[in-house]
Amino acid sequence: MKALLLGSVMAAVAATGVTFSKNAEANELALSLCTYVQGDDTMRMRKKLRDSRVRIRDVYSGIQCNGQSLLQFAMSNGSSDVGTFIVGRLAVDDLKASGDYEWAQSNGHGGSAIAQAIKERAGL
Repeated sequence: MKALLLGSVMAAVAATGVTFSKNAEANELALSLCTYVQGDDTMRMRKKLRDSRVRIRDVYSGIQCNGQSLLQFAMSNGSSDVGTFIVGRLAVDDLKASGDYEWAQSNGHGGSAIAQAIKERAGL
């Protein structure tokens, strides 16, 4: 699995007041989150976010797993528990702007629990 860490993750992590000694630690965070999404492991994701003192809404737009957003990756892997967890933690405006619901509709995931959670939360 390939985790892609974009510059906005580093900026979001820095804005939280947490400092990483190396970019490797930020990359480790991104890789961990992708791994937890793939494994539908909400408990470990919560712990990792808490231990890193990072909110998912602050890093969501900067992390891609295999070229997909965290929610798209969750839908592709059938990880409905962690996907609905993420939906509940993102701002409504971010959900609308992300295009994840439209992606779900066009890629055969429109009936998934995650897509329904996005639709309900964002009012789409």
